[in-house]
Amino acid sequence: MLRITRRTGETVEIPEADLVAGKVVPTAPARRRGPAATVRELQEIAARGWPARESERLGGWLLRAAGGFTARANSVLPLGDCGLPLAEALERVGAWYAERGLPACVQITTGDPEADERLDAELAARGWSAERHALMRTAALAPLADREADAAKVLLSREPDEAWLTAYGRTGGAGAEDARAVLTGGPSVWFATVPGAPGETRPAAIARCVIDGRWAGFAALEVSPDRRREGLGTLVMARLAQQALDEGASAAYLQVENGNTGAAALYDGLGFTTHHAYHYRRAPLQ
Repeated sequence: MLRITRRTGETVEIPEADLVAGKVVPTAPARRRGPAATVRELQEIAARGWPARESERLGGWLLRAAGGFTARANSVLPLGDCGLPLAEALERVGAWYAERGLPACVQITTGDPEADERLDAELAARGWSAERHALMRTAALAPLADREADAAKVLLSREPDEAWLTAYGRTGGAGAEDARAVLTGGPSVWFATVPGAPGETRPAAIARCVIDGRWAGFAALEVSPDRRREGLGTLVMARLAQQALDEGASAAYLQVENGNTGAAALYDGLGFTTHHAYHYRRAPLQ
């Protein structure tokens, strides 16, 4: 019998006579190559890393709602066949979101053989408008973690404090509870803060990272306008990447809207490349 260790750490046994070929996969070099992943894998990882407060399955579709806080947490994620004729599925989707006082919205992936391009065309023909075009970008984690992160300058916590939430700027009002639930949800979540100058309550920079198996997802990167071009964005990303490596991750992902040229330039410099594109289709007003 041969004992084989999977990437997950699980050990399995197989009869030696069944072995056709094999090799040891080196750990360290693989951490420095760009991560390979299917669109489906990244869709599911990202959904777990930015979880809606409420979700429901409709066949292979995942309906998500979180009081309207971000499109990612308030849209349908098609992960396969919904099991119904499209007209009936959309009627159910519309009713589900109407019960929650939200517009019906579907996340559409494009630019990949696994993409939802047929669904995109069918929704467009029904008058669903396209909006919020964005990119899923990935990178190897170890090179990011190696970037001179001064750990003493970055504070890590499991919960965002009021200063962090104020710097993020999207969690006030009636939706504060929904926003906090989404931000703190996920397998292993960390919040990074670079404190401001002495006497300042506003952080100089913040970011969020969620670790899920081999993946580390980055989001909510904000740098105070008067502290930009000091490398603080790279600093918080690198510190969070170090934490993710310590927890066994090896690959990084993030999602960024088209047109955010400042963020795109930063992520280019950190080694992120585009994996696939996506956007949302919103139901027409009745």
